[in-house]
Amino acid sequence: MGSLEQYMSRLTGGVTHRSAFQTETSFTKWRAELVARFTERLGGFPAVPPATQVKLLERTECDGYRRERLEITTYDGLRMPLYLLLPQQPLLSPAPAVLAIHGHGYGSREIVGLEPDGAERRGEPGLHKDFAVSLVRQGFVVAAPEVLGFGDRRLQEDLAAGEPGRNSCFRLSSALLMAGQTMAGYRIYETMRTLDYLLTREEVDGGRIGIMGISGGGLVAGFAAALDERIACAVVSGYANTFAASILARNHCLDNYIPGILLEAEMPDLLGLIAPRGLFLEAGANDHLFGPAGVREALERLEQIYSAAGQPGGVEADFFEGGHEIHGGPAFAWLRQQLAAEAGGTGHWRD
Repeated sequence: MGSLEQYMSRLTGGVTHRSAFQTETSFTKWRAELVARFTERLGGFPAVPPATQVKLLERTECDGYRRERLEITTYDGLRMPLYLLLPQQPLLSPAPAVLAIHGHGYGSREIVGLEPDGAERRGEPGLHKDFAVSLVRQGFVVAAPEVLGFGDRRLQEDLAAGEPGRNSCFRLSSALLMAGQTMAGYRIYETMRTLDYLLTREEVDGGRIGIMGISGGGLVAGFAAALDERIACAVVSGYANTFAASILARNHCLDNYIPGILLEAEMPDLLGLIAPRGLFLEAGANDHLFGPAGVREALERLEQIYSAAGQPGGVEADFFEGGHEIHGGPAFAWLRQQLAAEAGGTGHWRD
C-alpha cells in the first residue's frame, strides 16, 4: 500500500484528458469543441447579458493620465467597480487598451497606485508593482476591474474585519460551487463584461485590446483570452503552468479549482485556446506557487499548439530573476508590439 499522497497523485495523474490537443486533429475543430466544454465546466455564461448601466463614481487628474472609477452591471443583480486609466498621450488615436487583472490582495486599488483607503500610494507597491499605472504610462487605455471577492466586493463579515487584504474567496467559491457555478467562471465572465464596456469608449480601438493579469488574475486573464476572441493578445504572469505542478502540488485558494477540468485538459491546452493570437508568459525563478519547471513544461506544450495553429513563435516567455510578482519591462514592450505595431519588435524573451 502506498501513501495517501501517492494515491492522489495516481488519481489525478491517471485521468484521461478527452479534449487534449492531438497533432492529427484540426486545430479549428479542436478549439471550438474545447471552448464549449471548458465553458460548461466553468458553469456556463448568461445567454443574454444585462445592460451595463454605467455609473461614474469618481474622476481624478493624475500625472500623465486621468483615473476614473466606474461601476457596471455584470450579472443581473451584481455590480462591479472598475478603474479606467486614460493616458494624456496615447500610443495611437483611438488608443489600444489593456484589461489589467489583479491577483490576491486588496483589490483594484492595489494596481492603480492607491492604498486600500483610496489614498495615493505611500509605500512599496508589492508584487503587483502598480502595473496598471505602468501600462497607462506606456500609452494604453487601461481597465482594472475589482475582481469578485476582493476590495469593495467582499462579504460584510470580511469588510467589517478591518483587514484590507482579507478576501471572501472561500465562502463565495463554496456558494457558487453548490449552485453549479465556479468563481473562475464568474471572474472570467465579469472580465468579458469589462471588455463590453471598453468597446463603448470612443477613446479605445476595439481591434487592439489586450489583457494582463498576475497570479489569480493570471488565471482570469489567460482563460478570458482563451474564450473571448475579441481579446487580441494576453500576458499571463505568475500563473501559466500545469495543474499538476501548481495548484495540485500544494494548498491553494479554492477559487483556483474547476470541477472536472482534468477530464477535459491540462492547463497548457486551455491556454492554447488563445492561439494563434499572441501569448506572453512571465515566470519568476523563485516563484513558490507557480514554479519555473512547470512553466517550461507548459511552454513546450504551448509551442506545439501554436505551431499547429499556424503561428510558430506566437507564444513567448520572460524567465526573470524574482519571485511571485510582476516583472514588467519585456511584457510591456511585447504589448506595444502586439497592439501598436511598434517597429523593431521584442524578439523572444527567453533565457
